[in-house]
Amino acid sequence: MTLPTEHRSLVVVITETALEQTLLRDFDRLAVRGYTVSDARGKGTHGVRDAAWDEAANIRIEVICSRDQAESLLQHLQTHYYADFAMVAFLQDVEVVRPDKF
Repeated sequence: MTLPTEHRSLVVVITETALEQTLLRDFDRLAVRGYTVSDARGKGTHGVRDAAWDEAANIRIEVICSRDQAESLLQHLQTHYYADFAMVAFLQDVEVVRPDKF
């Protein structure tokens, strides 16, 4: 039995916790249907982000959506946030079982 799936895009954004509410409002304006937010820790060009205090905390936001919406979202992030905030975002192709959710 082959499980029926459909292709979608997964956008992952890792950024400063301070941006969470601003980004979620942006996502609403950009008609993002859903997202998952989790705490993130690690090391990168901005040093170690260990969440020992709020100023050193990061979040990871995941969005599954169409390719067109994913590209629009990434363009928005690049235009409005990349120059001034610690942020990395990437895109992956995924297969979903319940495409009506995305």
